[in-house]
Amino acid sequence: MSTLLLRLAAPLQSYGGESKYDVRMTGKEPTKSAVVGLLAAALGRKRDESVDDLSRLRFGVRVDQEGTLIRDLHTAKRDKLAYLTTRYYLSDAVFLVGLESDDEAFLEMLDTALHHPVYPLFLGRRACPPTLPLSLGIKPLSLEAALDKEPWLAAKFRQGKCSPLLRVIMDSPDMSRGRARDYPLSFSSKCRKMTFRGVQTGTYVNKSHDPMAEQEE
Repeated sequence: MSTLLLRLAAPLQSYGGESKYDVRMTGKEPTKSAVVGLLAAALGRKRDESVDDLSRLRFGVRVDQEGTLIRDLHTAKRDKLAYLTTRYYLSDAVFLVGLESDDEAFLEMLDTALHHPVYPLFLGRRACPPTLPLSLGIKPLSLEAALDKEPWLAAKFRQGKCSPLLRVIMDSPDMSRGRARDYPLSFSSKCRKMTFRGVQTGTYVNKSHDPMAEQEE
């Protein structure tokens, strides 16, 4: 069992989930559909191509730096009429994402694609390109162990001000513990489909946290 780790960081990120119409919300962490879409773009897949192999990867997110919610008013046009839409983003957030598989060759292919993407990559919306590094490589560990052992990714100047507990959200076979409607079945513009996946939430103790750092500034 191995896990491919990704660092999702950018000035702005946005993960729409159930957003519709003229108000586009964002979740507090990346959705599985957003990460699968990012991988599909890196591989050069068209919107109507299958993503079943990507969706089956076991998915987890560690929130290393909670983002600040910001709102943007965006002018859109439809049928020659202009109107305002409201869009929300996470500013200055950093996430550690893990993708677990027992097929290391498949993970290696994804890692290569992320370093040499066919299509431009973005974090939820086209206006949100990721900063580098994006891929942190493949670890010979389970998803839980990889998320636990990877060093803290928060910015140095933020580390003394952050909680020693990091939120973690992972795939779970048990939907009674929680669920999210972001498991992608199709990205086709003619028939975009999502279904529910089971999720479990918890916390990891941040071993890199230095409670004295803020006082030393």
